[in-house]
Amino acid sequence: MRKQNFQWTEMTMGVCYYPEHWDRSLWRDDLRRMKETGISVVRIAEFAWNKVEPEEEKFTYTFFDEFLDICLEENMRVIFGTPTATPPAWLTEKYPEVLNGREDGTLYRHGARRHYNYNSGKYQELSARIVEKLASHYGKHPAIVGWQVDNELNCETYEYHSEADSEAFRVFLKDKYGTLGALNEAWGTVFWNQTYTAWEQIYVPRPVLNDGYNPHMYLDYNRFISESTIRFCRMQTEIIRKYKKPGDFITTNGMFWNIDNHKMAEECLDVYTYDSYPSFAFGLDRDPKNTKDLNDRHSSKNLTEVRSICPHFGIMEQQSGANGWVTRMSGPAPRPGQVRLWAMQSVAHGADYISFFRWRTCTFGTEIYWHGILDYDNRDNRKLAEVKEFYRDFKKLDELCGSEYVAAFGILKDFDNVWDTNIDEIHRRVAEASEEEIFEIAQLTHTPYNVIYLHEDTIPENLASYPVLFYPHPVIMTEKRAELLKEYVAQGGTLVLGCRSGYKQENGKCVMMPQPGLLGDLTGSDVKEFSFVHGMEEPVWADWDGKRMEMPIFNDIMEPAVSGRSDESAKETYPKDCADDKIKVLAAYGNSYYTGKAALIEKKTGKGRTLHLGSAFSRQNAELLFEYLGVKEPFRHLIEAPEDVELVMRRKDGREYLFVLNYQFESRKIVLKKAMRSVFKEIEVCGELEIPAFGVEVFEVLMNK
Repeated sequence: MRKQNFQWTEMTMGVCYYPEHWDRSLWRDDLRRMKETGISVVRIAEFAWNKVEPEEEKFTYTFFDEFLDICLEENMRVIFGTPTATPPAWLTEKYPEVLNGREDGTLYRHGARRHYNYNSGKYQELSARIVEKLASHYGKHPAIVGWQVDNELNCETYEYHSEADSEAFRVFLKDKYGTLGALNEAWGTVFWNQTYTAWEQIYVPRPVLNDGYNPHMYLDYNRFISESTIRFCRMQTEIIRKYKKPGDFITTNGMFWNIDNHKMAEECLDVYTYDSYPSFAFGLDRDPKNTKDLNDRHSSKNLTEVRSICPHFGIMEQQSGANGWVTRMSGPAPRPGQVRLWAMQSVAHGADYISFFRWRTCTFGTEIYWHGILDYDNRDNRKLAEVKEFYRDFKKLDELCGSEYVAAFGILKDFDNVWDTNIDEIHRRVAEASEEEIFEIAQLTHTPYNVIYLHEDTIPENLASYPVLFYPHPVIMTEKRAELLKEYVAQGGTLVLGCRSGYKQENGKCVMMPQPGLLGDLTGSDVKEFSFVHGMEEPVWADWDGKRMEMPIFNDIMEPAVSGRSDESAKETYPKDCADDKIKVLAAYGNSYYTGKAALIEKKTGKGRTLHLGSAFSRQNAELLFEYLGVKEPFRHLIEAPEDVELVMRRKDGREYLFVLNYQFESRKIVLKKAMRSVFKEIEVCGELEIPAFGVEVFEVLMNK
């Protein structure tokens, strides 16, 4: 990953503010109360197109001129948002071609948000114009420190079905394939007589019977949406860069679907920001007492993904109150301590900037139940006091600003497989379960990880710092990627693969090779058969040196391979040893019709090794792998903590800081095994301590004690 163009140099707190929602008489008082709370930055304007262009080509800057001047007088810094997420009524009424639509062609109409499409030439023109007007007028304003592009790209919807999208999709495909013959071959259009004889016959997905879409078309469609989104973002950032002051940053807030966020961050942005709402876990549509996904702690999984895009990111919207539109997403108010806990959760995972959403709950519109720090009555309240408490502790973490997250292992991902999985219902059952189970057991065993996305320019050196990498189910595999993995392993890395690996090529078509396809030489495995676990049978298990290991959901039924082929002589000593001394069967199935067949195979390559697990990952089998690979509980020499407490370590300049986060409604006891400095209490501590309900502590490990 390239170095970020922008990093905060101190822990900074902000808030989302909408001056257009409030009488001018409140502005200055609001800014002063914010400063008393510790807030030094406000984000504004991302939904305020009409305040600058109330009619087509009639521009006025009076409103934001006045507000920004007050910000300057009150020493409040500003992140200015481009308003393209909500085009005004005059625009959509005059130019309906800018509207997005449903699959059946019905257009979304004015009245909500994100109802436009990226590929309308008219919308690109009008968006570029409003961004140019704003950037040229405000680019040098001394109160502004950053710019946000649009708002939550691909939120609300991540599919686009306008006429402009179909036209742009054809251009995308012509550039990719050149000829219809090449496209028909790549998409396998001979199946069900889908062959195209003119480019005009191709559309973005439209309604088909039983949702029986061509999956290869849909995979390219997902890639097309990503490219369209990035192009729209790039158009805006290129304009802003012409006018912004040196040192001012450009960001956008995410993270949503069908976008290669890594490419967007690298090509368009200076820093990445995320919108964190952990209280969705307690939404009225959920059953938090009986779920196994760790509830609000599950947001740590999303934050890990954000960190893969930008190691030192910001939070543009951090939850400060109950969530809910008038139409959906209802949830309870945060309990005392949860606002501070959730903000510290973001900090633990890499955020150096925390901006709460929002300053005051809006008294009108769709989000009247999406509560801010202050309520409708505008009085000081418990949430405001908690934000003040968070700020006092947050500033004590200035020494951690820019620190690195300490991971015990890595998880590999790539967008080819992410997008293919989104459209492959069969494989999604496996992939989603594995991803969740690995996250959950990593959390419960205090075994932290990073996510690493593979791109065309990824080299072995980008992976070398991780002694162990899980690549759970890389269905799509390319020769270049297979060679990258081989080099990583040969140089000493350990690679762990799950079932259903390597059986598709880049266009999503299955390969006529023994599974795991291009990875076969690396894994030393030969998949003879495969099946979902049968609902009429007992849960499948494997014997691993006397330990019963779960083999859930889907099973690769394997034999060890030698020189790229199954070796009959290996069966004589199989499963414990194979004819090739570099290949070892670690576990064999203990039931079903494939009892005795290989369930887990390890092969040495160069200085490293590859493990092929013939199933999805579960908490139980992943924990066994953590133990075998020596990555489990890397902080156990420092601390004992119950599994329902999260541990995170950050490191900077040789100093280590341990975050302890209690998401429970009751207190929890921990034991520090060596002397540490409590960063918040500024005292030395050791031994047994109690972390209150929703409590957070940060300890500096004292190296010389």
